[in-house]
Amino acid sequence: VRKSGRFAMRYLIVLAVLGLAACVEEPMDGRTSYLENCASCHGAAAMGDGTMAEFMSVNVPSLLELTQDNDGVFPMLDVIHIIDGRTGVRGHGSGMPVWGSQFKAEMLDEAGIYGSEIYARGKVLSLAYYLESIQSE
Repeated sequence: VRKSGRFAMRYLIVLAVLGLAACVEEPMDGRTSYLENCASCHGAAAMGDGTMAEFMSVNVPSLLELTQDNDGVFPMLDVIHIIDGRTGVRGHGSGMPVWGSQFKAEMLDEAGIYGSEIYARGKVLSLAYYLESIQSE
């Protein structure tokens, strides 16, 4: 009974992902998402020097030293929570947008409530992986 339950759950997850894939016109790319959503504040090179940074009431940090500032380990879960913003962990005090809600809203009409949630989590994760990939040594 347990094996069939696990199989059914995996089958449903695969169907959800395939259904979502049909709604998404292009693959999620963390760098592209970063440039579209984050670079205006954090800068194209993630140094905290975006065109909007000077207008912020909080300091916009560089995103290149996250690993260095965390004893050599990229703080993946913290980064995911900060980008998503729906968990109560807010970046920059509270000046950072709640990207999880915004990403979910992008696909709500096409993918429905559950598909849009998968989409939002995928975009947040792709951003986090991109940030991990650009960490300074």
